Amino acid sequence: MPEAQFITVSEAESGQKLLQLLERRLTGDVPRSAIQKWIRKGQVRVDKGRKKPFDRITAGQIVRIPPYAPGEINATVSTGTLVVTYEDVDFMAISKPAGLAAHGGDKITDSVTARLRSIHANAEFMPTLAHRLDRDTSGLLLAAKSYEALRTLNDQFAAGSIGKLYIAWVNGKWQEQETVLLEDRMEKDGAPGNEKVRTGTGKTALAKVTGLISGNRQSLVAVRLLTGRTHQIRVQLASRDHPVCGDHKYGRSRDRTAMRLHCYAMQIMGKTITVDPPWSGKWEVPSDALRNALPLLYDD
Repeated sequence: MPEAQFITVSEAESGQKLLQLLERRLTGDVPRSAIQKWIRKGQVRVDKGRKKPFDRITAGQIVRIPPYAPGEINATVSTGTLVVTYEDVDFMAISKPAGLAAHGGDKITDSVTARLRSIHANAEFMPTLAHRLDRDTSGLLLAAKSYEALRTLNDQFAAGSIGKLYIAWVNGKWQEQETVLLEDRMEKDGAPGNEKVRTGTGKTALAKVTGLISGNRQSLVAVRLLTGRTHQIRVQLASRDHPVCGDHKYGRSRDRTAMRLHCYAMQIMGKTITVDPPWSGKWEVPSDALRNALPLLYDD
């Protein structure tokens, strides 16, 4: 028969909410609703006392988890690997391949989060993504290695303190000779399941774009995001008749290639982290184009 567990809050877990701690420790074996019910009924105890779901816990406290049968829901466990391009005591930078979802969900059996859960099954704090990339976008993802680091990354993303530079092949000839500022208002529209982000109304979206290679059929551009709206780069470029190559949602319906959008570089806490686009053949990005793109990351 299952028995109650007693866990000690580690330094890496200190400061988070009780519900968050339990969700991370149970790694998907128990649904959030069941955990909340445990807490509400007093089956979860912190230093032998009752707590509320959103009370914060500190290092050294003892948390009682009631007996439970693992698998009350089907947790997604992946055996896939991840390429880590940078790591220190606070966070890691992961090179996400196109086609791999950042987070799990309905009908998604593999994701970066699931792979992190599998690789770091015995960690005091499972590395947690601080932002996301679209499934078909490749490139850099940051994961925090402690709750304190996660809060720091979340605060910096919210404040716009982390620079993000993307490389994209777009349809058509990019005519602009200088860096241009794209400014739009954007919001989601459409029935659930068929939603699209459209320009015209909503929240302000800002990005700077520099042309790198201008061809008659496709052009290569660098995009520095100044805001982080859903599908922002794809929508802003498509609205100017330069959809990202391979973008089947906002691009040209007969475009059969994979989407050519890549998060190339990030600037965080004085560090610049890069990972080259994985494209080959006619889509390969010359090294001099990447060198010409990087100054946009520091352009204020």
